[in-house]
Amino acid sequence: MGRKISKDKPVNDFIVQYGLYALFFLAFVESTCAPIPSEGTFGFAGAMTAASFSLNHGHPWSVYSVIAVGVIGSLAGSIFAYEILGLRFGRTIVDRWGKWILLTHADLDTAERWFAKYGSVSVLVGRVIPVVRTVISVPAGVARMNRAHFAVLTTIGCAIWVTLLTLLGRAAGQNWEHVSNVFHKFQLPVIAILVVLLAIGLRHRIQKVRQHHQ
Repeated sequence: MGRKISKDKPVNDFIVQYGLYALFFLAFVESTCAPIPSEGTFGFAGAMTAASFSLNHGHPWSVYSVIAVGVIGSLAGSIFAYEILGLRFGRTIVDRWGKWILLTHADLDTAERWFAKYGSVSVLVGRVIPVVRTVISVPAGVARMNRAHFAVLTTIGCAIWVTLLTLLGRAAGQNWEHVSNVFHKFQLPVIAILVVLLAIGLRHRIQKVRQHHQ
């Protein structure tokens, strides 16, 4: 697939060297809650579909192939996170360490009912929100969301996300890093909001536990 682009860009070098296999791997791993920013991965892959950029490093890639592999990899990783991290081990974690993290099976039952009612929106919207998209599969698994429903919504959400990043990277060409930079600006606010919500939830949970023991 051509020469390495930069010694300072190991992920990009990996993509150039192994092509679509690398894209599948990175999309899979990122969807299992690993901190691998898909904005950079698919922004760069999108640039590789633009002749003005890719001809310097090899033949242009097919934009359809990039999107298809990205969606398949993301879906596979999401299913792994759902089945293993969420469905299989989620309740086990509560059994062993629930008292330390202030979670009970009643809380999981509540989460299950919540996902049954609002899970569709959560999974679909969560797939296009930085940070949230990498972890949304786990609570879906813990809450035992319908597998088929989860897979369909995840596919739609991943398709929107991967297509958006790929096309933006393609349009940016040599300036593909701007795609990653723009999305990174949204990550800190998202993380801040999540931290605040978690803090509020934790405080509410502590108060509930104290009232129960009084």
